Amino acid sequence: MRCILFFFLSLLTIACSEGIVPRKPVAIKSGTEIKRSIAINQKIKAIEEDEIQKIIQKDTLHQYLNSGNGFWYFYTKKDSLGTSTPRKGDWVNFSYNIKTLKGQTIYSKKALQPKDYRIDKEELIFGLREGLKLLKVNESATFLIPSHLAYGFYGDLEKIGANTPIISEVTLNSIRKNNNN
Repeated sequence: MRCILFFFLSLLTIACSEGIVPRKPVAIKSGTEIKRSIAINQKIKAIEEDEIQKIIQKDTLHQYLNSGNGFWYFYTKKDSLGTSTPRKGDWVNFSYNIKTLKGQTIYSKKALQPKDYRIDKEELIFGLREGLKLLKVNESATFLIPSHLAYGFYGDLEKIGANTPIISEVTLNSIRKNNNN
């Protein structure tokens, strides 16, 4: 019995003494895929911004403002005497729709229904999240949002396709201030 035990311990010692040799990677990434992806996204962004600028130049009825966050907007109903704009943590109720840059309705206000949203505390596309912060109660604005600030590469997996810039008409119905602000 001692011989068998000695034999197994010897085998175990010899097997472990060789050490662990790490495996070599199956594929080596050079970064060219990432660079190519960045170049493609920059081209898409430039094309979309060009399309938006053409819409802005053709529309002489409205005064477009640059949000400073990568999208453009104009007020359809402005309240210069209104209350303050929402801040982080405030609850807002808003109505909105989503259209293509050509004006075709993707989702109507009726289909989307008024939505309650807590500023910067819940998920919402970046363009709307930042756009809501620009509005006062009962104000309406139309936002032209490039795809990277809207539904991005994947779309919404229903009606909005990949890399689709959108127009969204938004009305801020109410603000319920967060007491912790």
